[in-house]
Amino acid sequence: MDRRTFLGTLAGGLLAAPLAAEAQQAAKMYRIGVLSDRRSPVAGESSRSGDFADVFRRSMSDFGYVEGRDLGIEWRNAEGRSSRLDSLASELARLKVDVIVATYPAAVFSAKRATTTIPIVMVNTPDPVQLGLVASLARPGGNVTGTTSLSLDLSVKQIELIKESLARVSRIAILWNPENPWHPGAMKGLAIRARPSGVQLQGVQVRAPEELPSAFSAMVTERAQAVLILPDPLTYIHRRYVASLATKQRLPSFGGPREFAEAGCLSTDLYRRAAIYVDRILKGAKPADLPVEQPTTFELVINLKTAKALGLTIPPSLLQRADQVIE
Repeated sequence: MDRRTFLGTLAGGLLAAPLAAEAQQAAKMYRIGVLSDRRSPVAGESSRSGDFADVFRRSMSDFGYVEGRDLGIEWRNAEGRSSRLDSLASELARLKVDVIVATYPAAVFSAKRATTTIPIVMVNTPDPVQLGLVASLARPGGNVTGTTSLSLDLSVKQIELIKESLARVSRIAILWNPENPWHPGAMKGLAIRARPSGVQLQGVQVRAPEELPSAFSAMVTERAQAVLILPDPLTYIHRRYVASLATKQRLPSFGGPREFAEAGCLSTDLYRRAAIYVDRILKGAKPADLPVEQPTTFELVINLKTAKALGLTIPPSLLQRADQVIE
């Protein structure tokens, strides 16, 4: 090879190098792990427009990520068995995913135990500072950030909505899961916050779906006039069953994300998304520096069909404030 040929080859190599680097960068496949107690749909599977998986996929697509091209999602769910979360989280850590999205407190705790280096985006996780998941909302520290539902305040607000909906209510059952890391503290907080209102709260524990019928029977035995459902994977997965039991026992039910109202519960306030955090982390942001997002608006959905079936008349003032009324 003479000097002229060598220089031509070198110049061609230098010109091609940036193009090759760009092509390599464009072809990078990001892997997202989703750890949940909910059912994990496969790619291309149809889902309800309000389903977390559907919203997450569409949101990532809005940011320019195409599943199967530059985005792969590893769905792992415990199918309502929280004891499986630790092993599933460890599996995602071994896969060295770029980000873990964890829904509900138990999943976030499992993900945090599995890795201190992979960024974790929490979803539907109340009071993360109180739970010890982050140092503060403004500067989380560590590898966990995401959204908080601030659910104690939300649950207090839901009790106020129950009182507004049912003028003579004096006893409200609270359906809760003692295996949910947030629920025990929430029950103590609700007892204190509800005391001035004069409403008595009846805590009813449920750990498994087969316990739900006896739980609702206990509510009726103790003369509960309504039930507030604290957010939990168990009641979310079996929300239609929960709604049917409440209707059968003629108990107005409140709480949970939008899907609860669609399933037949009377109202709902909350839904959060995580895709914006994932996008920012994939672009180089550190979870320790990303403030935890607090809710600024809440959604009130009233299932008027269920109210009519129970013989209830929803106050016009409440109907006017509703974001959606299901008839």
